[in-house]
Amino acid sequence: MNFQKIALAVALAGISLAARADFPEKAVTLLVPFAAGGPSDKIARDVAEALRKPLGQAVIVENTTGAGGTIGTAKVARAVPDGYTLLVHHIGMATAPSLYKDLSYKVPDDFEFLGLINEAPSTLISKPTLAANSFDELRKWINENNDKVNLANAGVGSASHLCGLMLQSALGANMTTVPYKGTAPAMIDLMGGQVDLMCEQATNAVTQIEGKKVKTFGVTSTERLKLPSMAEVPTLAESGLADFNVTVWHGLYAPRGTPPEVLAKLNAALRSALKNPDLIRRQEALGLTIIDDERLAPSGHKKYVIEEMDRWAKVISASGQQPN
Repeated sequence: MNFQKIALAVALAGISLAARADFPEKAVTLLVPFAAGGPSDKIARDVAEALRKPLGQAVIVENTTGAGGTIGTAKVARAVPDGYTLLVHHIGMATAPSLYKDLSYKVPDDFEFLGLINEAPSTLISKPTLAANSFDELRKWINENNDKVNLANAGVGSASHLCGLMLQSALGANMTTVPYKGTAPAMIDLMGGQVDLMCEQATNAVTQIEGKKVKTFGVTSTERLKLPSMAEVPTLAESGLADFNVTVWHGLYAPRGTPPEVLAKLNAALRSALKNPDLIRRQEALGLTIIDDERLAPSGHKKYVIEEMDRWAKVISASGQQPN
């Protein structure tokens, strides 16, 4: 009987290894923990399309929203670790542990890191009728109005929320924060003048800036955006906020315990996808920079996220933001 069990176990192990060798044999799902149409969703759909060829299978984008991205993230943490359910997540992967006290998952323990995809600065934008036309004028206006200033964001843990925390800290201001359920409704109210300011990643703001539907006062990277329409927009560091650097990044993750052979195939497919000319063109048009450094390796990706966790924990603590 024992010999039969051993033989069965060996046979099953052989089948499992064969399945891993043939991975993927069916469609792969990229889960985005945010609403369709938002910046992360746009990026995931571009990446999904570029992954089809190196994986040789369809790649389906699924949106599971709620609680600042933590519901969808938890869903992937609990998924079968076979490589068929992956997560595309932004900077919130590193900040959620400091913003939510009862997360049902642990970062980095519950995930396998597959590589960083891209990064982009945010932009400091305002309603089109704001009585300021330069960062110096904006700073003066904020000082004069302080808590009367309405600062919109796309929800707790969003890139706009985090950038807003850092902005208030850098300016020594205490603005009235107005959280929304996503980027789209926040942007609509900003363009309509219902709120005053917002930090929003370039991915979603450049089109509105180019259309003069909002005003822009700076970008949050250490260098200006290379887009022709944004070349004259200074960095906030140039405007006097020393060391102000908020980069929004996206990475690819699998559930903990995904077999090493599958992880290696997924990382190789991601590297191939990020060299796709169409993907590069679409990403650069949105002000995004494709990652091509040590953070594209699983170990470098994990190291970077841990560093970002430590960095943002200090920012969030200093802001007085209480965990939800």
